[in-house]
Amino acid sequence: MILVTGGAGFIGANFVLDWLAVGDEPVVNLDKLTYAGNLHNLDSLQGDASHVFVQGDIGDRTLLDRLLAEHQPRAVINFAAESHVDRSIHGPEDFIQTNVVGTFRLLEAVRHYWQALPATQKEAFRFLHVSTDEVYGSLAPAAAAFTEEHNYEPNSPYSASKAASDHLVRAWHHTYGLPVLTTNCSNNYGPLHFPEKLIPLMIVNALAGKSLPVYGDGMQIRDWLYVKDHCSAIRRVLQAGRLGETYNVGGWNEKPNIDIVNTVCALLDELRPRSDGQSYTTQITYVTDRPGHDRRYAIDARKLERELGWKPAETFETGIRKTVQWYLDHPEWVAQVQSGAYREWVQKQYEGAAA
Repeated sequence: MILVTGGAGFIGANFVLDWLAVGDEPVVNLDKLTYAGNLHNLDSLQGDASHVFVQGDIGDRTLLDRLLAEHQPRAVINFAAESHVDRSIHGPEDFIQTNVVGTFRLLEAVRHYWQALPATQKEAFRFLHVSTDEVYGSLAPAAAAFTEEHNYEPNSPYSASKAASDHLVRAWHHTYGLPVLTTNCSNNYGPLHFPEKLIPLMIVNALAGKSLPVYGDGMQIRDWLYVKDHCSAIRRVLQAGRLGETYNVGGWNEKPNIDIVNTVCALLDELRPRSDGQSYTTQITYVTDRPGHDRRYAIDARKLERELGWKPAETFETGIRKTVQWYLDHPEWVAQVQSGAYREWVQKQYEGAAA
């Protein structure tokens, strides 16, 4: 049995689905179901006795203690986080509460649970914390990619809160001996991605005939990682990672945002052409850049390859085609997540450009 927190969100849900698809080890899935947590992500698991879903907060110590005592997991994988930079700029307090205070309370609950385990179970137990490359800050155009030794230089409330959570995890290992592992991933994309992030927003807006809002000059560079590859990396780190270590997970796909948007448009031109025959690129609209927007991220994932033999299975070209096709095949999922609150958020963030 493993306990997954944040397992109804984008990456967490993909992990739970992949985990149960390749094995029969049960999952207890704890998720608060905020705006980005979506039970429809887990529809295929309805009636599956190996998946136990619990709605709740990682900041709820009483609930955590009960779940750990009742289910006796051999590992905890922590995906639970507020994760959208733009939202952190408008409302940073939620990010501090979930990513810092919530991680602290989760660590404390897990520590007390772990300390009471019998010796053999105690030795085998793992706490895996899923984090982001944004804790490292912004890279200059010609700088080497982030390694695990790179200094933390977070530039947004989101990345600062994740950096704090990483430091807490490290401290609980060095102070209390808690058997922890940390992964720092690059930008994920793929199925089930909430459509306020770049790739799904472009797909959804393009199909709806809306503007495709691009920040600034669109030359912000990110390293793109297909979510299924990220899930396989987490599985591998959980299986064989060295205790107390951090592993960077990247897709070896550095691309400017505007290239991503043009690629999405080209695929939609091919797979779902506009009725007027024009390219979806005509819908691109440049909007004012967000405050403190990091210019470049890039992950050096060679440690993970060297020590644990992991490499991404997808290229960007194969992954982005699968992603666009998934959104074309699942219009009901898109319609379900586009609540009134979501529409209001997009309109506020892009000042009407996406409307």
